[in-house]
Amino acid sequence: MIRFSLLTKGLLAAAIALTGVVAQAQAAEKVTVQLKWVPQAQFAGYYVAQAKGYYKEAGLDVTIKPGGPDISPVQVIAGNQADIVVNWMPDALAAREAGVPLVNVAQVFNKSGLMLTCKKSSGVSSPKDFKGKTLGVWFGGNEYPFYSWMGKLGLKPDADIKVLKQGFNVDPLLQNQAACISTMIYNEYWQVIDAGVKEADLVTFFYEEQGVASLEDGLYVLEGKLKDPAFVARMGKFVKATLRGWNEAVKNPEDAAKIVVAADTSGSSKLAVQKRQMDNIAKLISTANTPKMGYLEPAAFERTVKVLMSGGSAPVIKKDPGKAAYSHAVWEAAQK
Repeated sequence: MIRFSLLTKGLLAAAIALTGVVAQAQAAEKVTVQLKWVPQAQFAGYYVAQAKGYYKEAGLDVTIKPGGPDISPVQVIAGNQADIVVNWMPDALAAREAGVPLVNVAQVFNKSGLMLTCKKSSGVSSPKDFKGKTLGVWFGGNEYPFYSWMGKLGLKPDADIKVLKQGFNVDPLLQNQAACISTMIYNEYWQVIDAGVKEADLVTFFYEEQGVASLEDGLYVLEGKLKDPAFVARMGKFVKATLRGWNEAVKNPEDAAKIVVAADTSGSSKLAVQKRQMDNIAKLISTANTPKMGYLEPAAFERTVKVLMSGGSAPVIKKDPGKAAYSHAVWEAAQK
């Protein structure tokens, strides 16, 4: 009888525990996040949060959707295929003006990694040398900062400069099809170096240093969703766990790189490349491991708006979207 009693108690305890696990799994809130590009250290924080169980600890069941050349975060969220997206502010504000009411709820990168990289042999040594040259530019939303800069310089596309619609590679520079191409400090710039071009043979123009930088990787949701307190609370949990992932990635870049490589199902990611990328990404997140991590500074938002409206005869946005284009409600929920 004693053995039976102990066995019964053991089975009962196991059943109760199992019920708790099932209930917890059922209670997990689903969140789908759309990334701007393919799996790489640019998105390490999300993958680290997933791999380390930070989302699960927050009671979330998160689906991370990789991006790509044919995937627009704006179109994905407009089609209700994601709850929240990673996007650059120029693309988000242009979309907002066009009728897709995106709102920034957290700003991960507070510095720009975008630049034009040129061969010195092309005759370019300063922005005044751009006139008459072919310049490679990414489209799909990434062209907006470029056009703002050219407007500031008084250079008209197809008249003063030739704009080459650049693929997401560095071939136009390597094959001398363009004097300059668009690169990110954490990615394409190093592809040029890896291809055998010496750094001494290059000249770079950081948008940040040229006074035309705009905010890049931030988190955006549809404005109407923010009227739902439950949605704000759920996004608060997501942002809190995500920022935890980013803080961990910045502290342990090699570990983060390993997680990113494991997340890339294509098998094309290399650890050394992702580690180098993570080292450079960390430089764009100066607020990592501080209380201000992920907080969108209103002054930084206003600077970006000013840049986007100063594109001469063809500004990226024509009207200042004002404070309605960002909200601190989710970020504040993430502090709880």
